[in-house]
Amino acid sequence: MVEFAGWEMPVQYSGVIPEHLAVRSKAGLFDVSHMGEIEIAGDAALDACQNLTANDLGRLRASQAQYNLLLNDAGGVVDDVIFYCLEPNRFMVCVNAANAEKDFAWIHERIAGRVAAENASDRYAQLALQGPSAAEILQPLASVELDSLKPFHSAFADVCAIPCLVARTGYTGEDGFELYCDPERAERLWTDLLLAGEPAGLVPAGLGARDTLRLEKGYPLYGHELDETTTPLEAGLDWVVKLSKGSFIGREVLLRQKAEGLRRKLIGLELIDPGIARSGYRLFKDGREIGRVTSGTRSPSLGRSIAMGYISADQAFAGNDIEVEIRAKPARARVVPVPFYRRQTLDARY
Repeated sequence: MVEFAGWEMPVQYSGVIPEHLAVRSKAGLFDVSHMGEIEIAGDAALDACQNLTANDLGRLRASQAQYNLLLNDAGGVVDDVIFYCLEPNRFMVCVNAANAEKDFAWIHERIAGRVAAENASDRYAQLALQGPSAAEILQPLASVELDSLKPFHSAFADVCAIPCLVARTGYTGEDGFELYCDPERAERLWTDLLLAGEPAGLVPAGLGARDTLRLEKGYPLYGHELDETTTPLEAGLDWVVKLSKGSFIGREVLLRQKAEGLRRKLIGLELIDPGIARSGYRLFKDGREIGRVTSGTRSPSLGRSIAMGYISADQAFAGNDIEVEIRAKPARARVVPVPFYRRQTLDARY
């Protein structure tokens, strides 16, 4: 157990590698109740949220969800979030735990007087059931037909006789569901899910496996690949940015950056030499420093060391051999496309 964003969080139960491999092959259950939830509602909620975000919320219908970005005036990422459209002009926004209070203050300041916003984090617990067996495990326990829930769709339903918002979303690259419920009922939901899923190979999984799973998929982590000095274009999230939707905070900066070209880009790395490229390690090309690692690990699925980092845009091409400084010694690495790991069916997050 470790302290994280004011919470006591499990790093591992049986071990990072067995938990990671269980999610890839069967299923894992994560307690992610530390994530924050902000509710936004009112007649002008859609218009207000459109101005706050880079993606186009106008595409959402009730019961749909969307990966999105809150940007500052300089085009930097305030947070990466999931918007759930609960009904027209009513949204729930799932935000990163360490950013919950900051995000709420940022949103409230920009919509106060027009739309109601509430930091509802204390009213929600969140469990994430992830893996190829997730639907098989959840269906007998749920009052909704899971086949009707496509990726990034949600429904209010009972799970183990507990009212939940059931969303087909996740952060692992596998099929799965995120279950939002009353915190007072979360322990029973956790216990009942584990008992029901044990015959299908369900195991509890912690923050360690959550991090290695998302890194294999090349998913950015706030505070590593994303922060308020990084734009979505630099982070390879231009697919999230809908410049055509009209005005939103940071849009003019992104238009200018797109026209002028990027100075740095987020890339994937595979190490050729032994070692692990940790966050903050320096990257070099022909003796010249060109960037730094943001996240790195040894991939349990692939059996090799992988990393992400920012480097000079002119060096950010697949196949480029560079060096990472590990304990003051150079180790050879190669720029590769992300994701590092790809499953055969539809991606559960994007």
